[in-house]
Amino acid sequence: VTHSIPACIGSMTINGKQLDNESPVSVFAVNKCYKTVQDGTFFDGSGFASLVREGYKVRSDVNITLEFRTTVAHGVLLGVSSAKVDAIGLEIVHGKVLFHVNNGAGRITATYEPRGTNSLCDGKWHKLRASKSKHRISLIIDGNSVHTDNPYIQSTSADTNNPIYVGGYPADVKQNCLTSKSSFHGCLRNLVLTKGQHAELFDFSRAFDLRGVFPHSCPGAEH
Repeated sequence: VTHSIPACIGSMTINGKQLDNESPVSVFAVNKCYKTVQDGTFFDGSGFASLVREGYKVRSDVNITLEFRTTVAHGVLLGVSSAKVDAIGLEIVHGKVLFHVNNGAGRITATYEPRGTNSLCDGKWHKLRASKSKHRISLIIDGNSVHTDNPYIQSTSADTNNPIYVGGYPADVKQNCLTSKSSFHGCLRNLVLTKGQHAELFDFSRAFDLRGVFPHSCPGAEH
């Protein structure tokens, strides 16, 4: 067995002596155990998850669905870019959700702003769906839909070839459709990208790079 166990371990003794796990000599990819847990992946606000090492090709159509829970008003949700300008990006900025798309002719953005006192950063789960169909883009949050006009109707394909970065991205990586550099702090679950009839559910424990991301459980809802 070469992989780690997704579990909590405590009160370990060797030869009758209890190990001190509060002040270890070194730590790698180990988080605290939570009194209450939920399914999902916890992002501690310092890093990101990298998926699809060989590069994800958005092209003309993609549907992104996920659920998020946060108490922070800023944070990258997802970005897929190219070396040129083509890209897509999802982020939370000042408590609004922004979905950016650049098919090569220019960036367009669908913005969801919660009404009144309804906050998306209330520590509760929210459902997000972002859709790109050729030059059309839409964003649906908790069933509320936002569409935006795209003046670049001839430009329909986002020719991306970089990994999918979730919750943030490395400092040396260019993201053409993200305005924020803030890593997401909170929990994500049920990330699915759909192209045509092919839907792919992404398992964060299979990411090729995880920094500040704990894929097997989230701390119970914050009050």
